[in-house]
Amino acid sequence: MLKVNQVSKSYGLETVLSAATFGLGQGERVGLVGPNGCGKSTLLRIAAGLEPPDTGSVQRTPASLRVGYLPQGLAFDAGDRLRDYLERAGGDPVDLSGELERLAGELARAPGQPELEAAYDDVLARLSAGAQDPARVAESLSALGLDQVPLDTPIAQLSGGQKTRLALLGILLGDPQLLLLDEPTNHLDIDMLLWLERWIADYRGAVLIVSHDRAFLDRTVTAILELDPARCALRAYAGNYTDYVEQKLAEADRERLAYSDQQIEINRLRDAARHMRGLARVHRGGKADSGDKFAKGFFANRGAGTVGRAKNLERRLEHILTDERLEKPRASWQMKLDFGAAPPSGQDVVILEDLAVGYDGAALASGLNARLRQGARVALLGPNGAGKTTLVRTIAGQLAPLAGRVRLGARVRPGYMAQEQELLDPALNALQTILQAASLPETEARAFLHFFLFSGDAVFKAVADLSYGERARLALARLVVQGCNLLLLDERNYSGMLPRKHHIGQFPR
Repeated sequence: MLKVNQVSKSYGLETVLSAATFGLGQGERVGLVGPNGCGKSTLLRIAAGLEPPDTGSVQRTPASLRVGYLPQGLAFDAGDRLRDYLERAGGDPVDLSGELERLAGELARAPGQPELEAAYDDVLARLSAGAQDPARVAESLSALGLDQVPLDTPIAQLSGGQKTRLALLGILLGDPQLLLLDEPTNHLDIDMLLWLERWIADYRGAVLIVSHDRAFLDRTVTAILELDPARCALRAYAGNYTDYVEQKLAEADRERLAYSDQQIEINRLRDAARHMRGLARVHRGGKADSGDKFAKGFFANRGAGTVGRAKNLERRLEHILTDERLEKPRASWQMKLDFGAAPPSGQDVVILEDLAVGYDGAALASGLNARLRQGARVALLGPNGAGKTTLVRTIAGQLAPLAGRVRLGARVRPGYMAQEQELLDPALNALQTILQAASLPETEARAFLHFFLFSGDAVFKAVADLSYGERARLALARLVVQGCNLLLLDERNYSGMLPRKHHIGQFPR
């Protein structure tokens, strides 16, 4: 169904894909993994036909293959309502019928045109799918838990989980044969996550999933593609994510053992060659009884043979060092953070008193009373749309309460990590973001960003050009540098932002 062949992609001097090749057939479910910023989302966009490769090709079979692509960063038109999006997702039947007639007329005048045939098949499939059939739309809305949301609701008022489900719904209404899902579990509650797992298990088409949710990958995929940031190339592994990890660990053990064995052999050959050279020098300078020409010839012959053996050893050593040399295995680490000692606060950190939260006078949750004590770690659970993000934003001071009040304790410094990373200024780069958050010399700010794997020229990369995982790391770096002692973390899969490198440090305040 999908064949990606020798695809390469660079942005300026930065190469993200190099000769990436893989295929995806009917019924296959594959997970695409790799550290943040290595090119996973770029590869999905290329596979979806939304971005051209620099070299290589992408082939979809048949040419009219219906592709459903879920991007990681969901973008809806400003002012869109739920109804508007659903109408665009499936296509208006009248418009589709008119488009079908137009394409049929063009094919009659110019038969045998592959692009026209593919466009005709695609429109026909969308019209036949009955995406705008009211019963089918209602059934789909109910399956995704959106049936209680009025169709005139502005999309901007939906929660992150509701937006993700709406985007999934738009894809499913198009009856896709190939699914390309970029972090589909972001913002989904437990019930919807289980529904998505079951749905993918029953799906008959092909699926390529980018996800950092290990449990989700374990339950949905049957193969893993790893995008190696060092080589910018793909490598395939059979099985789910746990199988992949086991294979990687075994592979790493074999690489370490092979490298160690080769280093032992290199040292052995060097020592042996050095020893033979030493013997040769002794033999060339050896003395027998005076006048004994036979003895002198004997030692000279022995010296020549020893030199020959030394040269053989050196040739073998040179062959290993040039043609067979193994690179030292690279350590694969996770970023480990040490927040250091947070500024002290009062024992009562957050107090909610008869709090009501919501928008435009409509309460999503009310009568909330709670007390958060110093040192507490609390998980806020509930279905999508219940008001979790609204409550967190209210505690963070981003929204005013509808009723009641939020009291922060003495010396409490809240830090809010937004669900959709909207608090990061896309026009700034990573260095400017940190300098704006704290009064640090530029050298110290760059050293600080190194702890979050922004090193070298990466600190000058604009926020808009960062991957979503890199943005998450930057958002966390900003909270750390501000010295927050109350962290409000809204619906972020933090395993997704952990790169394969190890840094331990006490961060400046």
